[in-house]
Amino acid sequence: VQLQASGGGLVQAGGSLRLSCAGSGRTLTYDAMGWFRQAPGKEREFVAACNWSGSSTLYADSVRGRFTISRDNTRNTAYLQMNRLKPEDTAVYSCAASSAGLGATMASDEYHYWGQGTQVTVSS
Repeated sequence: VQLQASGGGLVQAGGSLRLSCAGSGRTLTYDAMGWFRQAPGKEREFVAACNWSGSSTLYADSVRGRFTISRDNTRNTAYLQMNRLKPEDTAVYSCAASSAGLGATMASDEYHYWGQGTQVTVSS
């Protein structure tokens, strides 16, 4: 399966962006989906995840209440709605799919497929 992330850009603090992660090659219906980010000089960190239906979600403490993960299995696409963005949210955001059948997970080693990143830059 191939994952294509898009929707990044430059936004002022307090603004919003919606990232998309489109899958191709096979259905993602049975995969958990996750978003991770990596800022310059920092390690990759978990942002959000959801199970196959989107009914179960996980969020990093730093984004809970501001970011929302969702998915549309009819479009084979997952989304990350990011509101009230802060300069510290600046990073390359990557999406990932887990076919382990474990549900939403924040462990990066449980994801089997990764998309290329999309840059999000939040100016102060």
